[in-house]
Amino acid sequence: MKKPKKLKIRKIGLKRLRRGYKVTPVQPQQPEDAQRITSDTIAAHREEVIGSARKYIYPLQHSKHRIILITTTLLIGSIIGFFGYCTLALYKFQSTSGFLYKVTQVIPFPVAKAGGSFVSYESYLFEVRHYTHYYESQLQLDFDSVQGGKQQLIAFKKQALDKVINDAYIKKLANKYHVSVSDKQINDQITVLRNQNRLGNSDKVFEDVLRDYWGWSVDDFKRSLSDQILAQNVVAALDTETTNRANQALAELKGGTDFATVTKKYSDDPSSKDNGGDIGIVERTKRDLTAQTVNELYSLSTGQHSGVFNIGYSLEIVKNIEVTSDGKIHAAHILFNFKDISSYLNDLKDKQKTQVFIRN
Repeated sequence: MKKPKKLKIRKIGLKRLRRGYKVTPVQPQQPEDAQRITSDTIAAHREEVIGSARKYIYPLQHSKHRIILITTTLLIGSIIGFFGYCTLALYKFQSTSGFLYKVTQVIPFPVAKAGGSFVSYESYLFEVRHYTHYYESQLQLDFDSVQGGKQQLIAFKKQALDKVINDAYIKKLANKYHVSVSDKQINDQITVLRNQNRLGNSDKVFEDVLRDYWGWSVDDFKRSLSDQILAQNVVAALDTETTNRANQALAELKGGTDFATVTKKYSDDPSSKDNGGDIGIVERTKRDLTAQTVNELYSLSTGQHSGVFNIGYSLEIVKNIEVTSDGKIHAAHILFNFKDISSYLNDLKDKQKTQVFIRN
């Protein structure tokens, strides 16, 4: 039934086409407000098109601002977190790790305040770490052990803290009295020590000894030696009474007074002043005498005495009594002890109080 109807419709359509029916094409409708684009209006039209595209650009700009904001926030948060961690590790837990030591070399965290001057945490760790390195590497001391180790570490930390605070006050005195340490003093001291084989007889051995025993480089050793010499120079500059006494003794020796007589009159060494200053046989590697003392003795001829020289916290005059058959020296000395440096430091500490930022 359906097929005949379809055929009928087709036939009717064909007939209409044959009779001349016109098919009018459908024209697209233009918006009522559409404008014709001419050479006069093209500039305005272009601006209109570009303006309509800006709505797609703005979200990208907002995304860039958002990325910058998030990145900045994360960076600030990381910095705050890093400083928070370092502050807790240094001041609450008092860590001495290598990482935190390197941090304190870059960021000047203070461990104390000496008068108006801050004492760096780095200088404190510098002292603690060379103590602990020696006892751990050479004596196999376990600082984590309950028996002795932890208490020993506490004692080392207190000793290191006291030292760096004292060093800060010594530098104040040095600045006040124009006292300094020259590179020549440091290098001469190293030369004397190495000539007596106290630090090895070659550069490599010297470096190995410093690294193995103290965990130091050569520059670290020079730094420690500089602090030591500065303290000695400050004492020598302040204690003019002892310096004058040593020079008076030397003048009497040069005037012909017997060495034993001058020793009895001036020496501060109770063990030798009553026997002419005799200190027995000295060899180059003798460890219970300072390197300067041994060096001076081996530069003297038999029967000759030295001038006044500084051995740290004392002045000294030595005499070569005789040279033994095996090349050692029978020696005597006159010792002049400086006043304890703490007497000068305590006076300064009373005027300029100390603040400590960690618990001992």
